Amino acid sequence: MPPVLTLTDAGHRFGANYLFEGISISIEPRDRLCLVGRNGTGKSTLLKIIAGSVEPEKGELWVQPGTKVAYLRQEPDFSQYEDVESAILDALNEDERAPHRAQAIAAELELDWTAKPSTLSGGGTRRLALARTFISEPDILLLDEPTNHLDLPAIAWLEERLKSFQGAMVIISHDRKLLEETSQGILWLDRGQMHRASQGYRHFDEWAATVMEAEEKANDRLKQHLKAELHWLQRGVTARRKRNQGRLRKLEQLRGQKRDQIAPTGKAALQIERGESSGKLVAEAEHISKSYDGRPIIKDFSTRILRGDRIGIIGANGSGKSTLVGLLTGRVKPDEGQVRLGTKLDIAHIDQKRADLKPDMTVGDVLSGGGDFVDVRGQKKHVAGYLKDFLFDPGQLRSPVQSLSGGERNRLLMAKAFAQKVNLVILDEPTNDLDMDTLDLLEEVLADFDGTVLLVSHDRDFLDRVVSSVIALDSAGGWSEHVGGYSDWERETKALKKAQAKQSQSTKKTPSKLKAKSKLSYKETRALELLPKEMAVLEKNISTLAEKLAEADFYSRDPDGFAKTTKALEKAQQELQDKEEAWIELEMKREELEGT
Repeated sequence: MPPVLTLTDAGHRFGANYLFEGISISIEPRDRLCLVGRNGTGKSTLLKIIAGSVEPEKGELWVQPGTKVAYLRQEPDFSQYEDVESAILDALNEDERAPHRAQAIAAELELDWTAKPSTLSGGGTRRLALARTFISEPDILLLDEPTNHLDLPAIAWLEERLKSFQGAMVIISHDRKLLEETSQGILWLDRGQMHRASQGYRHFDEWAATVMEAEEKANDRLKQHLKAELHWLQRGVTARRKRNQGRLRKLEQLRGQKRDQIAPTGKAALQIERGESSGKLVAEAEHISKSYDGRPIIKDFSTRILRGDRIGIIGANGSGKSTLVGLLTGRVKPDEGQVRLGTKLDIAHIDQKRADLKPDMTVGDVLSGGGDFVDVRGQKKHVAGYLKDFLFDPGQLRSPVQSLSGGERNRLLMAKAFAQKVNLVILDEPTNDLDMDTLDLLEEVLADFDGTVLLVSHDRDFLDRVVSSVIALDSAGGWSEHVGGYSDWERETKALKKAQAKQSQSTKKTPSKLKAKSKLSYKETRALELLPKEMAVLEKNISTLAEKLAEADFYSRDPDGFAKTTKALEKAQQELQDKEEAWIELEMKREELEGT
């Protein structure tokens, strides 16, 4: 199939040096590519060149005549438009403009099409940009960090749209889950060069490791130089799987401890004596409620947070996540109920506004106030050495904050926050603007942190890798706590909805039989006893298969074995989900029968 777009021998400078050089890309009509690479490698610049909005200093761009290209930039600006409708319609040619199309896609994305774009939140602006991108029905879709500022419902909408999209796609995103679900090929921009794979992002780690191994073998005479340049890439790719397995084992231990602390309904079990609150207890909420302007935000919620817990808070934009964090940390007073805080809490708050960073300060000044050393949790460290731990080059020590990328500013905030003696860290959407290596670094820092973490995030993969439990807004409008990460909560929620739907259907069809029955059958009772044991065996099998897939050389050593193990893992995960759904259905039936 002939390509619809080609970029040949492209190069582009940043200052005196080339960001990249000799880049050639061919895009076919159904290509679904993710463009990955560390911050500062030129991914966004390259996407602008492909979109035709930036002229490359070298090379040639060719687009097949009649091909429609839609480009979603990272920071869109719609201040020139009077309302949402006009902003959406302006993405169409004059003969295509129809108000009902704008209204339809605005409704899908829950946008008020009469609203002024200047009044929209960050999430609203991003949804408007997506509406403009998709309404034009392009042949090629170019997306630069489309999930920034989006909540989970909007991310789910985007994921489904991308899966059903019939054209070609190139996407830059830090959202691993989105890339895994939508990509079928990889463009890896690494130190000015482009590598391409014909497999989706879920295989990136294994493939990237083989690329680097081959590169090192082909450049033996430059080995020492390459070793220095690849230091963090090796940590972020070759060693990533081993580190991840260690972190995951530690996280599973935390989840096991949390499972013992909370009841199946998500209510606090309150098993620890009040006398142990000093140091051990971080916060205890008892039946708290909060309303604004008569609208309930939090209603009758209880939980207990202990030292070392990693709590993820998930919900749609405007659902009350920030209010809940404020209640749990004592910054907001509840209308009803009470919150008891532990003693000696030292809190660090990392948010996306980056209010603590002054543009004219240097990187070193942010940490040390102009000195050569920084106090890191009671120990003196040289600023340059400490900054290396956060992926900064010593040459950046005197760079002004205003010259840093968004991801670099986030890393600097992390370095500052974790240098302090803190035992409670609040992370408010920390993954925006971060590349994969920096996300790995943040996971590593949090894994080594022995305090407590409250994480507000829409990044599903990051939640899975970091938190021991999630507090989520359910379909009934109440907040509840669930052991595990985002995927555990999503699986549990889907199983519960499915069981409720089956039970509702069964009740409608056979009301008389249900009333006559007072207990489960022998077969059902036996299944209720055996299912937890069977689920435990499957969980162990899933863990073993995941560890096997995480072996650094497995894919390169045995591609067929890797594929078989991947299929076995998917089958075991599906079996676990089926058994969980069966158990929930039987448990709900048992409770109803006992109630009657």
